Amino acid sequence: MKFFLGLHHPGDAKNVERAFISANAVANRKSVIEAKREWILDSGAFTTLANHGRYLASERDYGRLVRFMSSSSSLVAAVSQDFMCEPFILEKTGLTVADHQRLTIERFDALSDCDVGGVYLMPVLQGYAPDDYRRHVAAYGDRLAPCAWVGVGSVCKRNGSPQAIAAVLDAIHKERLDLRLHGFGVKLTSLADAGVRDRLYSADSMAWSFAARFEGRNGNNWREGERYARRIATMPVQLSLPLVDPLDGCAQ
Repeated sequence: MKFFLGLHHPGDAKNVERAFISANAVANRKSVIEAKREWILDSGAFTTLANHGRYLASERDYGRLVRFMSSSSSLVAAVSQDFMCEPFILEKTGLTVADHQRLTIERFDALSDCDVGGVYLMPVLQGYAPDDYRRHVAAYGDRLAPCAWVGVGSVCKRNGSPQAIAAVLDAIHKERLDLRLHGFGVKLTSLADAGVRDRLYSADSMAWSFAARFEGRNGNNWREGERYARRIATMPVQLSLPLVDPLDGCAQ
């Protein structure tokens, strides 16, 4: 599993193997970002919708940002502008899970029509109950190419229950076993569980920052994040080999 470290300061990407950086942090940046190895541009959906209940940047605005960053040789994906489905977000927008799923696909379609400089646009699966995600996979249809790398949203608040996250991932793979899943905001407690980790192709987290501040250290220091990433890479995980490898036949 690839782990992308969430960073507060985009300039720190050069110090870490894989970085995950919000569009909110680079919207006014005059230079592109280079990571040591790879980085993902996030749409900043969670913060934006939690604070405003809507996107402040249009699809074209975000598309222009992605295109600007496309000259970065280490940029491997830009996350589409999705709509999370946690209850407090639905309360903020006044809409339903089905509405947010529809809007997520509409945003993906609009961004797909933008010139993003050849950057891979990561679609996002949304829902709350496992069956919601299965239906969202079906709604995307052939937009999801074979072995597509897709984000799984609305799981970061469920880290206290790895089984709940695993149930979502299982529902997606029952619909499309070939999909490479990226878990947004998946923390140590869940990544230590084979039922979650074995089903993910990649994940990101900024939990290291909170942990450092809680323990009286600098929550903005990328070295704290590096220690967190190293811990994820080396922690023991009970093997749980699937009967069918979801990446079998997918180019690595």
